[in-house]
Amino acid sequence: MLNFRCMAHGWSASVMAAVLSTGAFFHSDANAQDAKPEAAGKSVNEQMVDTLTQLSGGPHKGFRANHAKGLIVKGTFSPSASAASISAAPHLQKTSVPVTVRFSNSTGVPTMPDNDANSKPHGIAIRFQLPDAAFTDIVSISYNGFPAATPEEFLGLLNAIAQSGDDAAKPTPIEKFLEAHPQAKLFVTTPKPTPVSFATQAFYGVNSFKFTNAKNVSQFGRYQIVPVGGEKFLTTEQNAKASANYLMDELPGRLKKRPAKFRLLLQLPKEGDAIDNGSIAWPKDRQLVELGTMTLTSVVSDSLAAQQKLDFNPLELPDGIEASADPVLIARPGAYGHSIKRRHQ
Repeated sequence: MLNFRCMAHGWSASVMAAVLSTGAFFHSDANAQDAKPEAAGKSVNEQMVDTLTQLSGGPHKGFRANHAKGLIVKGTFSPSASAASISAAPHLQKTSVPVTVRFSNSTGVPTMPDNDANSKPHGIAIRFQLPDAAFTDIVSISYNGFPAATPEEFLGLLNAIAQSGDDAAKPTPIEKFLEAHPQAKLFVTTPKPTPVSFATQAFYGVNSFKFTNAKNVSQFGRYQIVPVGGEKFLTTEQNAKASANYLMDELPGRLKKRPAKFRLLLQLPKEGDAIDNGSIAWPKDRQLVELGTMTLTSVVSDSLAAQQKLDFNPLELPDGIEASADPVLIARPGAYGHSIKRRHQ
């Protein structure tokens, strides 16, 4: 396994974890402060997969380049009465639809311990099954924000990590990068508590989407996926005693006793809020609209096999929902495509 504690003195393991968890997009040359997409003669998407594989000690055949360790569950989504006023998307109308959900740990390490700081932020990917075999996906993380506004900036962050081993000169590249990029520093240094269960963790869609209703009225919004019973976290002592697979083992037992429910919310911006910059979270006082309730009832019988075949795409969108111009959002499917191709080789 990669030694995630390769940072310079003053930065904890959670710094590396936070960066790797984001879906790390690119890799740059040693001296770049921001990304150079043409580096190494490869597309930025392919460089992303190369870098994630390197940082996770891979390749790990059959696994994702990031968020490799996960669990697949099934359930339903029931839209709220107010959902149709936001969007004409079919899953936001009156009828409940099936959902397939993947919870995951950060990094491309398939054996990442669930109680390790490097396992956070955790991920959630939701597939809504629509009529005529269509579907739409949401991909989110358990932190409200992103370390970079553009793929190029994020490439510079990955490069800084790659160059900050134990023998790196001080100040190290990661120290210099974080001091020059306050949003990245905020992301990697903000404490991320360990959840009692995937069912007690909130998740955030850091990219914006445009929602249009049947009357052709449009507005932008960002998803929040919040546990109905509220968030619950382990103490430091409980985390130290937790098993390496406690999240993966806890959820199946929980669902045998009772469903796990989440509220799907849409946070609406005010004038001046950044629409196309996922590194800037909107203030907590912004309006939240209830889109519906997701009820999870069971883990699939062979979760490992199921997740190796299942691919999520946040730009697989139905009528009534459009992507914003956020460059990080637009870049995601291409990066995922390279990871999928290698996973199935």
